[in-house]
Amino acid sequence: MAPEQHYTHPYTNRLIDETSPYLQQHAHNPVDWYPWGKEAIEKARQEDKPILLSIGYSACHWCHVMEHESFEHPEVAEVMNALFINIKVDREERPDLDKIYQLAHQMLTQRGGGWPLNMFLTPEDHTPFFGGTYFPRQARHGMPPFVELMRKVDNYYRKQRQDIDKQNTSVREAFKHIRASYDNATANLDADILQRAMDGLWQQFDGRYGGFGQAPKFPHPTNLERCLHHWHNDPPTGDTQRALHMARTTLHAMAKGGLYDQLGGGFCRYSVDERWMIPHFEKMLYDNGPLQTLYTDAYMAAGETTFKNTAIGIGEWVLREMQSPQGGYYSTLDADSEGEEGKFYAWESDEIRSLLDKNEWPVIEARYRLKGKPNFEGKWHLHVQQGVDQIAKAQNLSSDNAHLLIDSAHKKLFAARQNRIHPGRDEKILTSWNGLMIKGMARTGRFLDRPDFIASAQQAMDFIQTTLWQGGRLLATHKDGRTHLNAYLDDYVFVIDACLELLQAQWRRQDLDFAIELIDCLFDHFEDREHGGFFFTSDDHEVLIHRYKPAADDATPSGNGVAAQVLLKFGHLLGEARYLDAAEHTIKSLYPEMDQYPHAFGSLLNAMEIYLQPPQTLVLRGNTPAMSDWVLHCTQSYAPNRVVVAIPDDNTDLPGILEERKPADQVIAYLCSGHSCQAPLTDIHQLKTALG
Repeated sequence: MAPEQHYTHPYTNRLIDETSPYLQQHAHNPVDWYPWGKEAIEKARQEDKPILLSIGYSACHWCHVMEHESFEHPEVAEVMNALFINIKVDREERPDLDKIYQLAHQMLTQRGGGWPLNMFLTPEDHTPFFGGTYFPRQARHGMPPFVELMRKVDNYYRKQRQDIDKQNTSVREAFKHIRASYDNATANLDADILQRAMDGLWQQFDGRYGGFGQAPKFPHPTNLERCLHHWHNDPPTGDTQRALHMARTTLHAMAKGGLYDQLGGGFCRYSVDERWMIPHFEKMLYDNGPLQTLYTDAYMAAGETTFKNTAIGIGEWVLREMQSPQGGYYSTLDADSEGEEGKFYAWESDEIRSLLDKNEWPVIEARYRLKGKPNFEGKWHLHVQQGVDQIAKAQNLSSDNAHLLIDSAHKKLFAARQNRIHPGRDEKILTSWNGLMIKGMARTGRFLDRPDFIASAQQAMDFIQTTLWQGGRLLATHKDGRTHLNAYLDDYVFVIDACLELLQAQWRRQDLDFAIELIDCLFDHFEDREHGGFFFTSDDHEVLIHRYKPAADDATPSGNGVAAQVLLKFGHLLGEARYLDAAEHTIKSLYPEMDQYPHAFGSLLNAMEIYLQPPQTLVLRGNTPAMSDWVLHCTQSYAPNRVVVAIPDDNTDLPGILEERKPADQVIAYLCSGHSCQAPLTDIHQLKTALG
């Protein structure tokens, strides 16, 4: 239990000593919460009480609602404490538990889950026998009161044990069936799957407002990345133009919408409407890393300034608000401030008018159409309604002048907003999410000439190497000086991917050596050597009811998809056949799943594309200033599967075939496509011709 000095509140439970801000938020609930661990599990077994497992995260609005309605209510807590052993889990720290029980929820209810997730588990083997997401304290939305529901669950557990045992057997068999689907590592890969994925995305595409499906709308960066890849790698046809159209339309709509913070940069989690106007206001690091990468790539592909500005806006938000003094990136900003969702971002039109001068106000009023009925709970949330050129023409301004007025108005509004009470920030540093953000910052820094972004990414990588890498293994999370939890597949592969991006932004031998160590750990502790692919948890991880092997993308890219991509790229860069073989084995073992629903597997499809069309690998050797023009040329076009590293000529004893890429008296370029290499090039014009 917590030390005595913690007991200044009427209630204090075991969560007070946890690192997770989400768990700490529940530390003064009257619920007798436990963190997931041996103490709670053993107590449930000894007392023959079901486990009430409640999973959420700090920026989750409905998690806060359920806490305020139920978990802070003594009468509700009394029933919870009497009937169950109550375990709170931060899904950001324990994605292993979240993935398993979200899948179990889908099995039991035949519908998708979400957060908060509340599952009732048998004490013996932790198999769920009932569950749901948000439960109200009072009856509404067709749901009974939470207390009544809990009593029914307890009665069912006490009187229907045979039925529960039978159902639990079915759940465990279903998990075994999932494992069995991994047993085919000899599949014949059909490139037609890439086209079928595009067809599937086209069927779900919203041609009017962009995005896929109807409200609520999520960014789905892996889908959009797949569109850009398809456009780039296939011959120009109506189909490839359709792929580019899906990406451009969606990226423009999101950048103009309320999903994107028009004043401060960065994207919120999702839009509650089909027009991207009103978001769920939390900002998650794991969204913004991939989106920054995506907008950078879209700018390189399409050359549109909106994409460039959006990528830079994300990076500036990260520098300003999300990087810790120690270097690592924080996790999230809450949706709520002062107890209200979105209050920090919403405006009265009169307030905006009062902050702007007579020239700025008409432009901003037109830009965001600040007239009529406000769009968010009686106030305005900024959503671009009119283009700059349209405004300039209507108000008899030059386009440049209109831009200047918008920029000056934004600065004034941003400065005023900074004086408001800010949303809470979850300051835990998660390894996997840092990997995603490091990649975004490094890639934007490299292609959009922002050395400050590269420096930021290097600081975050240094934090991982010095703090989250201990005893030759990664740990998953850090906060308040405490680093713990065995890392997951995503932690390893997202950081390996970040190392590769950083090596291309600015060569540091330590990043290459670190990537190789991480890959060795990946093989030693995560690989399914028999069937192919990689498990989400390591071989020495706590034993759970299912050892999950991720294939489809969800809010983040598939760990196996990213693993296959980085193994292929590093395999060709280093000439390491073991990496290439493992990537092939991964793709083939998961191909039967991909084949059923291709457009859900963008990351694995990108890996398959690299496998079928091996990447272009360019190694430059020379002194750093002399190589700068060569490197600059390689960042002038969109080439998603090209790997370019510029290794200073004083680097020696390099691993793999890099040691064969010797420096010369002048800059020398070693260019390969897959296993086929050209003669070394010493003329930049020859390189330009060779790259095409």
